[in-house]
Amino acid sequence: MRRSILVVLIVVLAAACSPRAEFRMVPEAARDAGQDGGQNGAPESAEVPVFVGTTRAPDPETGEPFSWKRAPRLRYARFDVEVPRDRAPGEIPVPARGRPADPERHFVLGDAQVYPAAPAFRASLSKALAARGGEAVIYVHGFNNTMAEGVYRMAQLAHDLQLPGVFVHYAWPSRAHVMGYAYDRDSMMVSRDGFEGLLRELRAAGARRVVILAHSMGSALTMEVLRQISLQGDDALLRRISGVVLISPDLDVDLFRSQSLRAGWLPRPFVIFTSQRDRALQLASRLSGEGERLGNLSDVERVADLPVTVVEVGAYSSGDGHFTPGNSPALLALLKHGGELNAALATEASGRTGLVPGVVLTVRDATRIVLSPVGGMVGLTP
Repeated sequence: MRRSILVVLIVVLAAACSPRAEFRMVPEAARDAGQDGGQNGAPESAEVPVFVGTTRAPDPETGEPFSWKRAPRLRYARFDVEVPRDRAPGEIPVPARGRPADPERHFVLGDAQVYPAAPAFRASLSKALAARGGEAVIYVHGFNNTMAEGVYRMAQLAHDLQLPGVFVHYAWPSRAHVMGYAYDRDSMMVSRDGFEGLLRELRAAGARRVVILAHSMGSALTMEVLRQISLQGDDALLRRISGVVLISPDLDVDLFRSQSLRAGWLPRPFVIFTSQRDRALQLASRLSGEGERLGNLSDVERVADLPVTVVEVGAYSSGDGHFTPGNSPALLALLKHGGELNAALATEASGRTGLVPGVVLTVRDATRIVLSPVGGMVGLTP
């Protein structure tokens, strides 16, 4: 076991040595100078606006406007992300520290705005929602993330999956360090009221349907906030949440059950992406002395009384396997174009039979799907 943990730790530390995303502003004139509008095969970028609610505080010592330090209240911003098209789906290429950004190859910002207060943010968000039919997608990042990494991830998912609606990111104050797990865990808990406040801003701005995408430790935050709102009896706010997707949730299975049962309600669809090859969660499980986390759940019986869909994607995993639905080109293509899978995920368990023949296994209220790049999808008995 010691050797196995060491191997996983080396993988995690090696990933941490990759270039960290930072915001790089590239004016439109500079971007235009580097490309010819798509003529002669030159690449173009696609602009993805991302609204942000954050409890990251500015750091007066470094001048960083959105640092790892905790703010006592929500702050608001909008970033227009330029996504380069000459990259593989799932990739978020960024320049190394100190190196110039190339808008034809790297994620950069075309524009950015920090709102002075909630009313200005709400007005801008309201205008965007009205133009997109009141649909919103909100992404909640996980452990060890910079502000830029969370914003760029929302833009990448929106672009690669061609998601509908207005894109929003909740940025809680991660230490953005591989050894900062305890700080991040505490920050996640401190940030519950901020996330609830952002959901209320979305409702006030006119959001009719909100889908929450949460990764890793952000899944624990999402569950805490759903429980919190439910205990307040705010059904009007809960009804705006039209779906939840937990990606590699770093969350104790018993805690997830407790949160779900105490809330008494889960949005539909409620999808949990798991991977038996998630090395980051394997390490978290072993170091904590637990058998498994929700993100590498192997036995669907443990959540069989909950109305959830568990989708195993380990066959597509590479690297540490901790964000497979977002960075596997093959799986992104399946999720983007898989009409049958989309129908299965959006349909009540009782009506799924026949949508994806031979794939879906329903155990009481839960459904398990195992995806495989060879032969499409294979259903496994729990």
